[in-house]
Amino acid sequence: MNADRQERVDKSALALSEPRRIRNSGHLAFVASKPCLICGRNRAHAHHLKFAQPTALGRKVSDEFTVPLCSTHHRELHQHGDERVWWAAHRIDALKVAEELWQSRRAAGPSPMTQRVEGSIPQLHDEAGDSEEGLASAHR
Repeated sequence: MNADRQERVDKSALALSEPRRIRNSGHLAFVASKPCLICGRNRAHAHHLKFAQPTALGRKVSDEFTVPLCSTHHRELHQHGDERVWWAAHRIDALKVAEELWQSRRAAGPSPMTQRVEGSIPQLHDEAGDSEEGLASAHR
């Protein structure tokens, strides 16, 4: 393989940076363990808030932008189409909830997690499960 192709450019360091898309399976499991934001049912899915980051071909937003929804409400949201309108109709600030979940998970302390920045080679993780490359913020 060509050596140039093996090197990855950290696009977040560019003048017009590309948002980092964190993948963290431990956080997704944590979010899915919470009750649905709409009805309170358990057995939720970790829903990625599509409006939280600019779209990228075939890529979900970062895992830090996830909230718990039961399968019924998850399906309803995807069928609705306009995610911002759907959340507003339910009077829920989903971005705020996602941020609170992300912060509470990080504050919980050491736990083994798999986390990587999409498009990068997996990094060593500190005790909070964060990659050395930094943070920004598997189910669709």
